[in-house]
Amino acid sequence: MQVAILRRVIVSVFAASALLASAGLSAASAAPETTQSSMAAFTRANAAVVGLKVNVADDARSAETLGKERTGSGVVIGPDGLILTIGYLMMEAQTIQITTQDNKTLPAQAVAFDLATGFGLVRALLPLRGIEPVPLGSLKDVPMGAALMAATGAQSQGEDGDVNMTQLVSKRAFSGYWEYHIDSAAFTSPPIGNHSGAPLFNQKGELIGIGSLLVSDAMGGNRRLPGNMFVPVDLLKPILAEMQRTGGTAVSRRPWVGLTSTEQSGRVQIVRVNKESPAQRAGLEPGDLVLAVDGQKVSTLEEFYKKVWDRARPDTDIALTVLQGAEIKTIVLKPVDRMSTMRRPAGI
Repeated sequence: MQVAILRRVIVSVFAASALLASAGLSAASAAPETTQSSMAAFTRANAAVVGLKVNVADDARSAETLGKERTGSGVVIGPDGLILTIGYLMMEAQTIQITTQDNKTLPAQAVAFDLATGFGLVRALLPLRGIEPVPLGSLKDVPMGAALMAATGAQSQGEDGDVNMTQLVSKRAFSGYWEYHIDSAAFTSPPIGNHSGAPLFNQKGELIGIGSLLVSDAMGGNRRLPGNMFVPVDLLKPILAEMQRTGGTAVSRRPWVGLTSTEQSGRVQIVRVNKESPAQRAGLEPGDLVLAVDGQKVSTLEEFYKKVWDRARPDTDIALTVLQGAEIKTIVLKPVDRMSTMRRPAGI
């Protein structure tokens, strides 16, 4: 196992160096010290990585955009078989199975989904013998340019897991087009393909993030560099107990409008309006420009989302000032609690 991991680490270090050099970046810090202690930490961490296979009902709201069958990865973080993954994999799950690195397939059930951070928790229903939970690290402790290990889990179809070295190239806030924002995210390059739920480890074998997206601008600042966005576990630590206790978090009970939006040249533009959403019922249309929320100007997705979410109840009316065609309109809509629109995963 250690020889195989070391071989993959060396190969991916060379790949990382080539890509970073082509982007005009220094790759000197991309290669970790492959000491015996580092390899032992990588090996132990990699053993805790599992593959996930999830099935959802045909009528699940997320089936249209995320599919009815989903695969990705997770990592064991608790002695009772608790596994951390990215939430969109297990959202509205009917059945979940995990595959360990030695290709044992076990049933699992959903424990929690946090809309605000995007984290999901599942738990193996049978003992995970011989697997040690990984310790949680911190993105704050990782310097820019540090070499990191991203791992993917084995799949039930016989596909082995993989190990890739990557480099931290940016730490910054992230706003997603699907009404999502976190104030801190980790961006790495070179990218890994099977990023959904993939754990990101530092050279001590500590977990520092969970894979969410493939991005084209990992460096930020309009510099094109392919990479991945990872949700840092720093966001998990304050809510982990609440997630296990309640199946979610109170902060996730916030207004949902039902828009896919983009940010361009200081404007927030609506790209898609979800079916049967508050936005559709209010008459919002693709192409509309959102100018203000409750009379307060917005020019970024972050400003837009935070003003929408800044209310005591998730169903409080919102007044959006929009440019629709050549006409400026004020459209009042009644948002809903996003969590109330989704089927609860079996087990929660």
